[in-house]
Amino acid sequence: MLNAIVDASLRYKVLVIVAFTVLVGLGVQAFREVPVDAFPDVTPIQVNIYTESPGLAAEDVEKLLTTPIEGAMAGLPGVEEVRSVSLFGLSYVGVYFKDNVDIYFARRLVGEKLQEAKERLPQGYGEPVLGPNSSGLGQVFWYTIESADSKLTAMDLRTLHDWTVRLILRTAPGVDDVISWGGHEKQFQVQIDPRKLIKYGLSFKQVMERLAANNKQVGGQYINLGAEQYLVRGLGLVTGTAD
Repeated sequence: MLNAIVDASLRYKVLVIVAFTVLVGLGVQAFREVPVDAFPDVTPIQVNIYTESPGLAAEDVEKLLTTPIEGAMAGLPGVEEVRSVSLFGLSYVGVYFKDNVDIYFARRLVGEKLQEAKERLPQGYGEPVLGPNSSGLGQVFWYTIESADSKLTAMDLRTLHDWTVRLILRTAPGVDDVISWGGHEKQFQVQIDPRKLIKYGLSFKQVMERLAANNKQVGGQYINLGAEQYLVRGLGLVTGTAD
């Protein structure tokens, strides 16, 4: 067999040279079109679900948030595996699909099922949301914000990150999202005295409604004075404890 191939090659030299040239040309073209990546992404199709619940212990996060969401995602078509991590104040659930499933179709399936899962979660323990459309290698790194100034509290650092650092990082090319974790979100707490509610004949619901109605901006049209126009605004957003 080998002798026949050698004899045919010697007999049809021109044909062999042409075939070799064509193969080399196809190889060069294929080499140019093949995508080259220093660290290729070989992770499966996955959709991530995050639920933040500040102050909740990891054991409670697992019981109240992670487990119900895992159970809802386990029966989706095309799902190969469901993984989860429960941390202090944060629940992560990763839903892994087969390679032939389109990522946008997978996100739609998870989004629809997530609406059903929300009904099983207890109220007041966080709202589950879909993570950014990225692969398992999309998480670049974890970082911390620290300060040498002892006057800055964990709330100050969290506020700095949410309203300054996070917005700057999201403008970087290729960055889809920056997730905050830890610290204390800035909030104003109203301590209600039950005795005063009884004294003034008020209910807890009435106090909550008045607080919500008091924290809003109101537009008041405008006033024309000569060639100038002044906008009338009602500034009602709470900016401090004095408000």
